This record gives sequence, structure tokens and C-alpha cells, in this order.
Amino acid sequence: MTHGAEGPSSASTTSVDALESGRSSSKNLGGEKSETPTLLVTEAHDEGVVIKSLEDIREPSLDPRVHLDADSRPDDEEIDAGFFRRASQLSTKAGQTDSLSEKGKGREEPIYIEFEPGSPKNPANFSKRKKWTITAIACFATLLASSTSSTYNMGFGSMIRDLHCTDLEATTGLSVYALGFGLVPLVSASFSEEFGRLPLYYGSGVIFLLMYMMIALSKNIQTVIIARLIQGAAGSTGSTMVGGTIADIWAPKERGLPMSIFAVVAVGGTGLGPVYAGWIEMNPNLEWRWIQWIQMIICGLFIVLLPFTMSETRASILLTRIAKKMRKETGNHRYRARVEDERANLRTLIWISCTRPIYLMFTELVVSSFSLWIGFAWGVTYCMIESVAGEFRDLHKFTIGEIGTVFLTMVVGSILGYASNIYQERLYQKNFPKRGPEARLYMACFAAVLFPIGMFIYAWSSFSHVHWIGLAVGLTVFMWAVFIIYLAVFSYLADCYGPFASSALAGQSLARNLSATAFPLFTKQMFRALHYKWANTLFGCIAAVMVPIPFVSFLLLPTLALDFVEH
Repeated sequence: MTHGAEGPSSASTTSVDALESGRSSSKNLGGEKSETPTLLVTEAHDEGVVIKSLEDIREPSLDPRVHLDADSRPDDEEIDAGFFRRASQLSTKAGQTDSLSEKGKGREEPIYIEFEPGSPKNPANFSKRKKWTITAIACFATLLASSTSSTYNMGFGSMIRDLHCTDLEATTGLSVYALGFGLVPLVSASFSEEFGRLPLYYGSGVIFLLMYMMIALSKNIQTVIIARLIQGAAGSTGSTMVGGTIADIWAPKERGLPMSIFAVVAVGGTGLGPVYAGWIEMNPNLEWRWIQWIQMIICGLFIVLLPFTMSETRASILLTRIAKKMRKETGNHRYRARVEDERANLRTLIWISCTRPIYLMFTELVVSSFSLWIGFAWGVTYCMIESVAGEFRDLHKFTIGEIGTVFLTMVVGSILGYASNIYQERLYQKNFPKRGPEARLYMACFAAVLFPIGMFIYAWSSFSHVHWIGLAVGLTVFMWAVFIIYLAVFSYLADCYGPFASSALAGQSLARNLSATAFPLFTKQMFRALHYKWANTLFGCIAAVMVPIPFVSFLLLPTLALDFVEH
């Protein structure tokens, strides 16, 4: 399987067999003799990598839209240039018209490196204990991000009173959080590909923590809205980056349990936050500001644990670091990771990282259809978050603390989804050899039917004479379906797109969170015009129209998802 690599030149390509045979050393561009091939192999083995020729190297992180030939390959100076130096050269290089053919003349073929089988430096070969530690701390980030999205609206009453704002202005803070969640991964992907995943966890964690303080100290609603937008942007790491981290370290056949835990904290966390936030809001000595302070303390715990538990998991970044180390220690600038050819040009890196999620979403039918499906489901979920308070207060006279407790239905729905995934995993292990990634979609087909059923139960329980448990059952069934959809989309796209998992997930995250941005802004107006019964019935009917999506993917599209990665 090729990934956009150029065809090797028979005159210049150095084969691995020739390297290992101990042929006489060759001269580099400066006229000095390089190490003997046997020594090169020894140095590579010491770093846990093996030497590969261009025709043998396999780097799945290369974007198939980029085709690099020998003339356009970065030279020794470009390959070692730092990020800020390359950034400063963007404008100057735009006007240069250097002859690429002259640039490529006389240069020796690079010596590419790749992790040797079983190398402990390869994230895929980390110990089970280390993998679970990384998964746990990454899911903690997801829990913080998901719970923060929904705890905010529990403090609307005291916030509107203290900041003298309208209900719509307060709701905007709920929407812009999702906006930041959806847009920023399109840009942050380039930083994760340049610096790795670990710095992004650190940077976003600190920003996320500081935004709690900014909201708690706000004197007006405009400051709250800005802080929520920035906090959503930082919190996006807890969604798309975590899915990519799990895909980095777990093989597809092992990925089901880690992904299901990730989905539990992503979906269940949305319901867990309001449970305590509602009772904080009821206390006149705490209210909305202390909702933020308490979450800030929890976020501080995450940042303290991060250095002791998280490691870099992106293999291409680790290979790049090893190649730089080998160049520095040996003075031989021929060492490089294959992905460096693509990323030495910062303009190419930024273009690839920022456009790949959009490209996948609009050119890959599987990504676009699943993005539409989960986008609608997530938009309705945010409508539920916004409308639950009104339904239970107006119909059943619940206090804000009791309303917060109602959100436990989201946790129960997530637990049911987790239990369903145990059966899904059995089906996956049994049917993966013949069905491939589509073996992830058995329960997704079930969820497609369950989703509108939950909406209809919730809609037709919206009467004061119907016990409130009917609404709770509808919410539970609805969240059960949403959990399965969420997990199926993440697991399926991660399996299909492998090294491009973060980009595929960023594409669906954009659709999902743009829906979550828009839906709450018209929720109250819609419920006022159509009333709870008919508004939720409308959602149920739209969900029913989307039932065929997983069935079509499962039955008719088993190969289309691989068009991009097998280019």
C-alpha cells in the first residue's frame, strides 16, 4: 500500500541489502566520507529503528495528496530548521523561484528510518500498563471537557441576575463553547503534527483552567462569552486528540474497550456535570461563580497528574526526534524520517493539516454521512440540555437541584451503551476477518432505530398528568442511542483512517459541534411555538429519516472508507 510516496530512482536509491552488505562508504556533498553502511545499521539499531530505502519505507502518516520527488525534497539545512525559522521564511520563500532541478543535483539519497519490529519506543508497543495509564489521563481530559459544556447552564438563574443579561445572551455562552470545540481542531491538528500530541495536552489544559477563572471573575456577560469560546477551543483537545491518542497506541482489535470508556466519559460526562452543579446553584452562598471555581480545582488536579502519566504517542513525531538525534550525534545529515520530507515545508504542513479534515468530510462519503448523523444527534443533545430545565420545572415543578439530578439519565444511558458495546465487541471479534471495519456497526444499526424511539417517548410524555418518570425513560433511551452512535462513529472512523484518524474525527467534530452551536439558540423559541410535544416529535421524525445511514454503510459501502488511505 502506498501513501503518496514518489517512485524511487533506480540510479540513486540505496537499497537496504546494499547497506547491510558493508559496501564501501560514499562521499557526501561536502566531500567527506560518511560512515560505513554497517556502522549506519548499528547506530539505527541502538535507537530502536531500522534503515529503509525509499522503495521500502512505509510511512502511513504521509498525505496522499502530496507528491514529493527527489528535486523538491528538503535539503540538509531545511530538514533541521526550527518551526519559528520556517515560519519566518514563509513570506520570503513565496517569491523565490529557485531551480528545483539544480537543488536536487549531487545529493545523496537520504537514509530513512522506521521502528524495528517490537521496538519499545514505538507507541504501539508500549506495555499494557502504560497504555492504560495514558488512556485514563486522556479520558480524564475528555471528562473535564464534556462536563464543563453542560454545567454552565445550571447557573443561568444567578448569572442572569448578577450580570443583568438576557436569557439568550446566557445561552450564547453554551453555544460558543461548542463552536470553539468544532473549529479549533482544524488548526490544532497542524500543531500536533509538528510538535506532537503531548504539548497540546499541556497547553490546552492550562488555557482550559485559566478560562474557569476568567468566567468566575467576570463582571459582564461579554467576558463570559469570550471565555467560553476560548475554553471550548482548548477543550477540543479532550475530544479529537483523545480519539487519535487511543488510535496511536491500541491495535484495532484491542481498541473497543478503550474507545467505549472514552465514549462513556464523553457522553456520560455531559450528564454528570449538572448533577452537582444544580445543587451548587441552589446554595445562595455559592451559585454560578462557585460552579466555575470547583471545576477549576478539578482541572488543576488533571494538570498536576499530566507530567507523570502522559507520554508522546504519535509515532511519526518520535521517529522525527530519533532522526534529528542521529543527525546531531553522527554528523550525518542523511538520516531522516520519511514524514520529514512532507513537513519540512511549513506551508505544505499547514495546508495539509488545516484542509485534510474538510477534504475528508466532503470527499469521503463515509465521513460525510456519519458526520451528518452524529451532527444531528449532538445538536439534539444540546437542545435537551437546554430544554430539560424548562420541561421539568414547568410541567413537574422541579427545583434547580432536582433538575440537575435528572441529568443522571444521561449517565444511565451511557452505562447501557457501554454494556451494549460488550456485545458489539463480541460481534466485532467474530466478524472482523470477513467484514473489516464495518464489523463496528452492528450496534450502530440498532441505535439508528433506538434514537427516534427515545425521542418519541420523550415527546409524548410531555404532559403534566404523565409521571415525570416517562420523561426520564425517554431521555435514558435517547442517550443510550446517542452513546452507541458516538462510539460507533469514533471507532469506525479510527479503524478506517488509521494515521489520519484525528483528521477524520476533526471533520465529524466540526459538523457535530456546529450543530451543537446552532441548536440551543433556537430551542426556547421552537418549544414556545410548537410546545414540547410537537417540537420533540419533529426531532424524532428527522431521526427516523436518518435510520438508513449505518445500514447503507454496513451493507453497501464496505470499501469506500479506504479510498483516501489506500491512494
